[in-house]
Amino acid sequence: MIRVALYLIVVGLIAYGVALVADRPGDVVVTWQGWRIETSLLVLAAAVIAAVAVLSLIFAVIRSVARSPMVLARLLRNRRGVRAYEAISQGLIAVGAGDVAAAQRFTAEVQRLAPGEPLALLLSAQAAQLVGDRESAERAFRTMAGRPDTKALGLHGLFIEAQRRSDAAGARAYAEEAARIAPSLGWAGIAVLEARSRDGDWGGALDLLEQQRRMLDKASYRRQRAVLLTARALALEDADRGAAKEFVLEANKLAPDLVPAAALAGRLLAEGGQMRKANRVIDSAWRVNPHPDLAQAYAELRSGESARERLKRIEAGARRVPGHIEGALAVARAAIDAQEFAKARGELAPYLDRPSKRVCVLMAKLERAERNDEGRAREWMARALNAPPDPQWTADGYVADRWLPVSPVTGRIDAFVWRVPLTGAIAAPMIEPELPASENASPPREQNAIVHAGSAAGHSPASITAEPVIPLVHAPDDPGPDGAPESEMPAEQDGGWRKIFQ
Repeated sequence: MIRVALYLIVVGLIAYGVALVADRPGDVVVTWQGWRIETSLLVLAAAVIAAVAVLSLIFAVIRSVARSPMVLARLLRNRRGVRAYEAISQGLIAVGAGDVAAAQRFTAEVQRLAPGEPLALLLSAQAAQLVGDRESAERAFRTMAGRPDTKALGLHGLFIEAQRRSDAAGARAYAEEAARIAPSLGWAGIAVLEARSRDGDWGGALDLLEQQRRMLDKASYRRQRAVLLTARALALEDADRGAAKEFVLEANKLAPDLVPAAALAGRLLAEGGQMRKANRVIDSAWRVNPHPDLAQAYAELRSGESARERLKRIEAGARRVPGHIEGALAVARAAIDAQEFAKARGELAPYLDRPSKRVCVLMAKLERAERNDEGRAREWMARALNAPPDPQWTADGYVADRWLPVSPVTGRIDAFVWRVPLTGAIAAPMIEPELPASENASPPREQNAIVHAGSAAGHSPASITAEPVIPLVHAPDDPGPDGAPESEMPAEQDGGWRKIFQ
């Protein structure tokens, strides 16, 4: 509306000026070098306007001719950019569809049209990963890592390639650099945190967790810090019990239901004569999460008491979790030690229809202690061989005989959960990571772990092979065909070039 009003005002002023000149005619005389030109004012104004128009037209033609090379170059460049964009789009689609020939064809076209563009480098890396050309993919990622605009993406790709070739040191170096230049990168922070945890650098892991505190929700931060503090306390338990006690008490405060923290805190508090506090710590965790480690810590809380006194305390604790098998097993074990055999049988009776391994072992111990019946004891031990398994500490297909802060398979923090593992599995050694000397760590020891399921069905271990996880798209954040076996992989791992491109 304003433009229309301004247009009308300008037209009106021009019309007014023309009318003013027409109503007041006059003559204009120009004398120059013997020339004398006489004309009216209106004709002179028209001639001036015509001359200005002609000069403007001539200037426009000259300017167009002078700029024609630049215009032509821009037109060709825009056309080349459109073709490159279409080739990149089609190439990424071909990578996503797994069309190797099309991906290679579009990659070659993009390299010819726009070899230095970020998306061209990404497509080159994707196509190289699709055909399994690791060297070409790594070259593309190194090129991206050398540019400021694609440095983070290049480091991520190099990190994944290092993981594929089992180069833990290289993968950690790339993740450390990515976390340094861009602290908001979640994958880099998680990778560095897990690497420090695998190496037993609990102090460094705690420092890094503090740096990432703003990126985590409150519950996740408290839980991860509690796990790392518990791991540090366990590493210092034999060398510096005072520091271990300080760390584990903070861990118990952050996560009262964390079983290893509560058990260790109860033991260290009892050693210091703080029986009431030790009992309260173990009891709080026991109410939320009844666990045999807590039952054992509760039973060993008072070293000088008699077996019958211990039985009374454990019975009181079992009443806090009525109907739970852990309470019944703890009472039965204490009753056998106190020679209250009828009570032990009564506690185990509800679980004899389908007894687990621990129930069978306790029944064998009961037969020996009460009746000295070696035959019945052997019968129960034989039943234990084929009995349903009991819950154990399990993480990513591995089973450990005690809690560990990180998974030996994926490196995830707080991965171990107390549950029934896969049945019929084959055993494999699991070595704990060496703890740094600064933490005065104890030497690593071998653990028995369950790796794959299937031997219960009659298959030999050699015939049980896990098929590799083959994703739809081989992207820098996806291990691809050479990745980890299909097991309990963390759900938060995301793949696909779209996620990385975003």
